[in-house]
Amino acid sequence: MGKHIRIREARTNNLAGLSADIPRNQLVVFAGISGSGKSSLVFDTVAAEAGHQLNETFPPFARNRLPRWSRPDVEEIDGLSPVVVIDQRRLGGNARSTVGTITDTWTYLRLLFSRTSTPYVGESGHFSFNDPAGMCPACAGLGEVVVSAVDRFLDLNKSLAAGAILLPGFGHGGYWYNQYADIGSFDLDTPLREWSPTERDALLYGGEAAAKLGTKPPRDYEGVVERFERIYLHTSGDLSERKQDVIRRFTRSTTCPDCHGDRLTEAARTATVLGRTIGELARLEITDLAALVTKVDDPAVAPVVRALTARLEAMITIGLGYLHLGRATTSLSGGESQRIKTVKHLGSSLTEMLYVFDEPTVGLHPHDTPAMTALLEQLRDKGNSVLVVEHDPDVMAVADQIIEVGPGAGDDGGRLVFQGGFGELLEAGTPTGRALRRRRPITPVPRTGHGSITIADATRNNLRHVTVDLPAGVLTVLTGVAGSGKSSLAAELVEQHAAVVIDQKAVTTNRRSTPITWTGIAPAVRRTFAQRNGVSAALFSANSEGACPTCKGLGVIHTDLAFMDGQETVCESCDGRRYTAEVLAYQVAGLSIADIDDLTVDEAVRRFPDRAVVKALGAIADVGLGYLRLGQPLTTLSGGECQRLKIARELHDADKPTLYVLDEPTTGLHLNDIDTLLGILDQLVDRGHTVVVIEHNLDVIRQADWVVDLGPGPGQHGGRVLYEGTVRDLMTQATPTASALWATNPGHGTIGE
Repeated sequence: MGKHIRIREARTNNLAGLSADIPRNQLVVFAGISGSGKSSLVFDTVAAEAGHQLNETFPPFARNRLPRWSRPDVEEIDGLSPVVVIDQRRLGGNARSTVGTITDTWTYLRLLFSRTSTPYVGESGHFSFNDPAGMCPACAGLGEVVVSAVDRFLDLNKSLAAGAILLPGFGHGGYWYNQYADIGSFDLDTPLREWSPTERDALLYGGEAAAKLGTKPPRDYEGVVERFERIYLHTSGDLSERKQDVIRRFTRSTTCPDCHGDRLTEAARTATVLGRTIGELARLEITDLAALVTKVDDPAVAPVVRALTARLEAMITIGLGYLHLGRATTSLSGGESQRIKTVKHLGSSLTEMLYVFDEPTVGLHPHDTPAMTALLEQLRDKGNSVLVVEHDPDVMAVADQIIEVGPGAGDDGGRLVFQGGFGELLEAGTPTGRALRRRRPITPVPRTGHGSITIADATRNNLRHVTVDLPAGVLTVLTGVAGSGKSSLAAELVEQHAAVVIDQKAVTTNRRSTPITWTGIAPAVRRTFAQRNGVSAALFSANSEGACPTCKGLGVIHTDLAFMDGQETVCESCDGRRYTAEVLAYQVAGLSIADIDDLTVDEAVRRFPDRAVVKALGAIADVGLGYLRLGQPLTTLSGGECQRLKIARELHDADKPTLYVLDEPTTGLHLNDIDTLLGILDQLVDRGHTVVVIEHNLDVIRQADWVVDLGPGPGQHGGRVLYEGTVRDLMTQATPTASALWATNPGHGTIGE
């Protein structure tokens, strides 16, 4: 096998005929500003081709069930190995997916209990909450049950006639209203607050309370709660979106009263090993669990103990020792999800593999980064090739080689601008080289808040009755090591004060959604074309009259090829332009309606004549996304790009003072782009908003007006506020964050220079 992955003339996405020789069996970091094309090179070219070629070795039956890889646009590529992609996509899953099930540690723990527990219960399936033999019958193994949120059913200040029953269909004129209004048992015009407790109970629950009313209801009378639960909760089959919305509004999840959250049958949840039940072990932090299971000394289960211990220690190695096996995977961050995915590879004896990582330090405090870089080096030293897309200088510093793609974003990127060692990059004139040489000082004069926002007695997850006062109208950063309680504190802030959360979740799942539709400028664009050409605005919609009839406005024809990759071909009728020839003949500023889709946001701001359009697009340009094309599907955006797009909307639409909470907004950002982000956050604050950011990035921390530092460690070793105040005063503290700031402070400790 050659010593390099050889790429010639790669043109995937914005790659401009890029050619490179990537060394094998080394740790190679790919850098570049946001949108430069580094992900297009690593994921959409190298990983995609390796995945496709591996799939081709399987028979059609198996191939039809494997992940599909779109083949890259590249002239030549060789020197590939089987690829393992470890990305940041959240593990998600359903309510049955936990840290234990996703890492197989629960499987080993079940096996251990099935062989050594007292009393004996049965095979390992009896300890599985996903197996009918083991699941709690009351909650079907979920650990929670959905119950009516009765306190949300009534507005006690209203009468029945005025709409006191808030459930859909139960208010005046609703389908079920007459079941209560026409039976002569209730006063229709008196506010419910003035009713007796018996009358309110009769309305809600029927039963004995209804029998005590002066005028007894009919024999088939159902209280509001009974009727609601029969219609919405005790039903089979798929629920409509409307019903699902009603259930979300008028129910809550609560711990199962039978199993108390253990999810298992009584026999399984009471059996013990080392004097502890399996539920108790599942609630232990992984660090504590790993130490405890080694005390099982039965030779018959020694292999199980070894396998379980090895998997737990691997999780500790990559900084996840603060989790517990019962933690739902839906609650894990993108960074935690990525580190979970690496666990299975730590014990692998496979070599000559190709591992591809997407920003593995996401969610990691600088204090925690060495554990991840050690993992990357470990995978390399076992004889694998490790390719990492990363902005963190600490990861670049341990790389064998760094490849920078750029120099700009979109059409201004896609070229190889640097390849060499970290020392060479520090002296290079590339965007990354310049950014590495520049250090931001601590903000010399932090803004003063006007009033405060109190998070009171927070006990979520590992928080220990935390109460903090956050200044209003400034930029506050919540920081601390991974697992210290930052996200839990932010969740409490959102719950207690109804904050607006700007996260990195996808903005849409609709492939037709683009910056044009997202900003709402489509009607203005169509109106401008219609007015300038004297025709109907409907002609300029690819979803309406102007759409090419062959491809229905998609521009491509998709052909399903069963076990082979589906084929998308450019529509021959419109050449991919999506519109009829008649529509394409109409122009504004020398542009057809199809040309608008091809413009970048920056180009459209310069060229399009409509002020409203320019203003809406200007907000996107202001957040550093000017390289996006107006017709680019939003499903192609990264998590960081999605978050910045949401910020753009807030910059454009928000008027009254609002509390914003952002979760690691530097994710996916090049060092160069952090200035842009800080400018955006400053804009929000300058407009009277309060901005609270969960962040580890030291440059963002340096620019904060107020910092809340949590810790000192993860999980049970954290959950306390170590410091709250200005960054300048934080530097006098002995916390992991203060240590990281001192290590990178410009001027060797001179603050604010």
